Amino acid sequence: MATTSQPSRVAVIGGGPAGLMAAEVLAAGGVGVDLYDAMPSCGRKFLLAGKGGMNITHSEPYDAFVPRYGKRSAEVAAWLEHFNPDAVREWIHGLGIDTFVGTSGRVFPTDMKAAPLLRAWLHRLRAAGVQFHMRHRWLGWRDGALLFSTPDGERTIAAQATVLALGGASWPRLGSDGAWAPVLSDEQVELAPLVPSNCGFDCNWSAHFSERHAGAPLTTVAIGYLDANGARAKRKGQFVVTATGIEGSLVYALSSPLRDQIAALGCTTVWIDLVPDHSEERVAAEVLRPRGSRSISSHLQSRLGIHGVKAGLLRECLSMEEYNDPARLAAAIKALPLVLRRTRPIAEAISSAGGVRFDALEASGMLKAKPGVFVAGEMIDWEAPTGGYLLTACFASGRAAGQGALDWLLRS
Repeated sequence: MATTSQPSRVAVIGGGPAGLMAAEVLAAGGVGVDLYDAMPSCGRKFLLAGKGGMNITHSEPYDAFVPRYGKRSAEVAAWLEHFNPDAVREWIHGLGIDTFVGTSGRVFPTDMKAAPLLRAWLHRLRAAGVQFHMRHRWLGWRDGALLFSTPDGERTIAAQATVLALGGASWPRLGSDGAWAPVLSDEQVELAPLVPSNCGFDCNWSAHFSERHAGAPLTTVAIGYLDANGARAKRKGQFVVTATGIEGSLVYALSSPLRDQIAALGCTTVWIDLVPDHSEERVAAEVLRPRGSRSISSHLQSRLGIHGVKAGLLRECLSMEEYNDPARLAAAIKALPLVLRRTRPIAEAISSAGGVRFDALEASGMLKAKPGVFVAGEMIDWEAPTGGYLLTACFASGRAAGQGALDWLLRS
């Protein structure tokens, strides 16, 4: 049987970075805050993301930072205007956590861990009066009140304002399952389909190649691709061959245009430069150099350092005729065509794109279709590469939504 609690000033639904930041702003503004989350504890995805080193933000110049958000750069910049990467670092230092800048420009806590930061943050929020309600799964609204499923049955909450920060649809086992999408759609909120971001891709490897090279890293390579405007571009980095395709930091950085091309065309092609530090002229000269009795594979290893998974890729992607033609082989070493067939499932992605369209929001982050309801974080239709950009924008959007809700309450 459903029970109804006493009215709460503000309900924040979602205990990830965006929701916690919204709660901090609201509590600092002097209103009562109740935070609800479906999981047994807050910040589960935040903690797992920090296992390999908690990358908080990036130290690159702000003029280079903002364009990382692609077609949503202008909208995200409006959030960052009030909480930029430098402000993120100052905020973390205020929690008693020191940071440092790595060689890549990425910013990390000194101990590289997420747990101490989260503990300090939750302690601050509790001291500010934020009340936490775990194992409360939001189901939507009933008679104007928020409806939750709890271990003790359904519960309705009357809130004077609400901030939704329920995440996207990646890593559903940690709570970001996108279950809110049909709820908002039923309320006439305009949504973009949720799709994987920072994801891997399937290539339909042969069984021989997959069994032999799955898990092998490709270091010091580059990927040529068509960018979002259809122009040829190239980026250097590293990635990993998987049993079904490719993934890793370089692939994640390019996932947005590649995903969209697959959606539009059914597949897309990238071009792998196996030796990006060598010119086309040098590669051609080395391939054409007399090899005597040595095999082609031994010759490539000796002259260009191509062996292991790189050599396997040449065999996998070229016909025998192409492989045995020195001119075509040299060209392939600098631009080996690789067809990407599909993205990996959204549940495997680091993050997701899609969600609440910016056109469905007021400038304050309030839903046009639901006055008093604000949205933050990955629920909104934007995306960012790894490297601290995603987390920084989640923090900033949470602050924006919290401030929007606070201002709305003061006007009401």
